[in-house]
Amino acid sequence: MRIERQVLFWLSAALLSVLLIGLLRPVMLPFVAGIVIAYFLNPAADTLASWGIPRVIAAVLIIALFAAAIIVALVFLVPLLMTQAQEFAIALPTELARLRELVEGWARAQLGSHYADFQAGMERASSALSDNWASLAGAVATKLWSQGRAVFDFMALLLVTPLVVFYVLIDWYPMLAKIDSWLPRDHAATIRRLASEINAAVSAFIRGQGTVCLVLAIYYAVGLSAVGLRYGLLVGLGTGILSFVPFVGWALGFITAGVIAVVQFWPEPISILIVVGIFLGAQVLDAGFLSPNIVGSKIGLHPVWLIFSLFVFSYLFGLVGVLVAVPIAAAVAVLVRFALKVYLDSDVYRGGEAAVETPTSSSSALPPTKSPPVP
Repeated sequence: MRIERQVLFWLSAALLSVLLIGLLRPVMLPFVAGIVIAYFLNPAADTLASWGIPRVIAAVLIIALFAAAIIVALVFLVPLLMTQAQEFAIALPTELARLRELVEGWARAQLGSHYADFQAGMERASSALSDNWASLAGAVATKLWSQGRAVFDFMALLLVTPLVVFYVLIDWYPMLAKIDSWLPRDHAATIRRLASEINAAVSAFIRGQGTVCLVLAIYYAVGLSAVGLRYGLLVGLGTGILSFVPFVGWALGFITAGVIAVVQFWPEPISILIVVGIFLGAQVLDAGFLSPNIVGSKIGLHPVWLIFSLFVFSYLFGLVGVLVAVPIAAAVAVLVRFALKVYLDSDVYRGGEAAVETPTSSSSALPPTKSPPVP
């Protein structure tokens, strides 16, 4: 098969896959979620199988423990989060008014005669926010309900996802063997190597970064709640979960917690500094210990590329896009590096036989060198 036909075949397959994802997006969420969860839990199934436990029983035990953890979270954690979210939504106008008073007091003391211009700008911003807040909240709620079909999707996740996880855990290696049997024989070794690199990157992110996010979520929630920050549990868990996006999750959590801390504790600086210290400590903990030891250096995804992929796929495919963004971004990154290596080793880049220059032609391209003296 000529190289042009191979390229056309794989591009067509990729385009068809994207079209299928877009077409089946409304019903794919529980299946994609189940595959991602099974991928995350597969090492645990391998460990139990290595202990002599049949894989079916290992899958049942893993799903039972995972379901128990979800039930505990739903019974004990979710009600607290819902309460804090409701309190936050109710208190938001008051909190914003309090923040405005603090900012205006600081500006009045610092700006002097220029305070009137600043106050006029604050009035315009406050008026625009008040006018758009209700419509924005209504639009978001309508979009979530219409596109997500909340009740149906929740029931699908609750009932279908565990079944997908169970069967994928059982059939993991037979499924991989079947896919391997479909590979073109002439290029099977290369495809296996690329798949191994993709698996290393995806595994480092989903398993490694997922574990880091869990640890950070517990750290933020405990730290912010211990300092007495209002909505500390909600902000902490949200920041930890969003930490899978490099810097963005930390920045959003820091800004949110910082604003709440200023509104709640001002003019007492100690508690505000403690909140700041919690977030700085999280950065040190993540960069100095968690990421090097848990994630390692196998992701191979630049943070900008990762953020771009998440934005693009979430925009195109919604929540399903968020779930598949990282694996696809990792696969594309590996394939791009492979294509670049092939290009740099090819005659297109090196010029084939033309790259081997004669001494006469090469001497004109090189800087003159000093000849040794003739004895």
